[in-house]
Amino acid sequence: MRLLVPFLILALALPAAAQEAATNRHLPPTVARALKAAAIPEQAVAVVVQEVGSIFPRVDLNASRAMNPASVMKLVTTFAALDLLGPAYTWKTEALAGAAPADGVLAGDLILRGSGDPSLTFEQFWLLLRQLRGRGLREIRGDLVLDRSAFAVPPHDEAAFDGKPQRPYNAGPDALLLNFKAVRLTLLPAADGIRVLPEPAPANLDIVNLVKPNGGNCGDWRDNLRADLVRHEGSHNGSFRLILTGSYAAACGEQRWNLNLLPQSDYLLGVFRQLWAELGGSFGGTVREAATPADARPLASIDSPPLAEVVRNINKFSNNVMARQLFLTLGQKVGAGGTAANAESVVRRWLEERGLRFPELVLDNGSGLSRHERISAESTARLLAAAWSSAVMPELMSSLPLLAVDGTLKKRQGSAAGQAHIKTGSLEGVKTLAGYVLDRRGRRQIVVFFVNHPNAAAAQPAQDALLQWVYERGA
Repeated sequence: MRLLVPFLILALALPAAAQEAATNRHLPPTVARALKAAAIPEQAVAVVVQEVGSIFPRVDLNASRAMNPASVMKLVTTFAALDLLGPAYTWKTEALAGAAPADGVLAGDLILRGSGDPSLTFEQFWLLLRQLRGRGLREIRGDLVLDRSAFAVPPHDEAAFDGKPQRPYNAGPDALLLNFKAVRLTLLPAADGIRVLPEPAPANLDIVNLVKPNGGNCGDWRDNLRADLVRHEGSHNGSFRLILTGSYAAACGEQRWNLNLLPQSDYLLGVFRQLWAELGGSFGGTVREAATPADARPLASIDSPPLAEVVRNINKFSNNVMARQLFLTLGQKVGAGGTAANAESVVRRWLEERGLRFPELVLDNGSGLSRHERISAESTARLLAAAWSSAVMPELMSSLPLLAVDGTLKKRQGSAAGQAHIKTGSLEGVKTLAGYVLDRRGRRQIVVFFVNHPNAAAAQPAQDALLQWVYERGA
């Protein structure tokens, strides 16, 4: 009997051992060749391929190594938010006042209170102000007061990440973030030169268009343009002048140039003054920040789209600013204000409660636009496996770009076109992807491929080769 028990234990262990032995520590040949052609060593790569529901992966290379995931980190933030807040969660932006308007006149201040809405667009803001006009308000004699206390964030240096502060992805999070703080310039060749059409057109921003037309090829037209912002001296309302110089090829046709230009309070003031005047209202005050008094009365409000729709925009188009807003919203579940520290605490506790222990995880802002964030390919695969069996799987999966169909994968091709829901990430020296592939035999495969190397930008052929291999051969 003493001999039989060890024998039974060994027999029961054999199937699992056989499965583990089937795990491939080497990359498929097509992937290995593509990496070699890109001069990327396999030591700089982490790969996991594993069928949903399987205990052991089919491919496992450097899977436990902590690596920079770039925008793949958005999977952590969006899954946590869907699970904790629910797909129907919404944010509210309110207009309030200390006293009710009388005969269409608000003698005091108009207060705007934000809750961190990641999707407060120019159009949504117009609808909020249209409510005020529809209820008879036509004149505001006080100031525009901004209540941004829902988030407690330090001052944001928009040049810190990559020295490109005018790029919209470098805008900082804010409880009253409006339109991603962007001005979209439409460049349009015309008979008299190059026209520039701004939207929105903040009332405190003057645009001086000195762009010259040229007859060359289009190429990377942004490289031929320059935008310089100057604050008007002595201006109490924060007026600015934008000077556009350089040249623009007529061959480019109509193009859109999105710029992050004004400080947050000045941007809100400028867009408010623009829209309020267009709606026929009058306003003679300036802008300041303060908390909403306890006795303030609501005048109008607007709700965001539901979280499921917001998450779709975050993942399909890899929107960093929206992801940071969502991360801080999770932080509001602890304490009175949304902070990055609170958000990290919420996410780590949520992972623990789900049995997902990621000791290598480093969270910074939840968007992946960071040089500090870290996660392993193995942990990412476990996260995707947990998401697949969760109640919010449909919402999360439908938010991922579909290969060769939409989002950041619209222009990617391959035999897995239309069969792969994949989140991608890209920074200088970082190229990543993670998601699900439905293979030829109808089996769902989890795929994670991280590259951290100076030549990472050349890794796309290798990543495409892996997606093709998974689709054709599966696990």
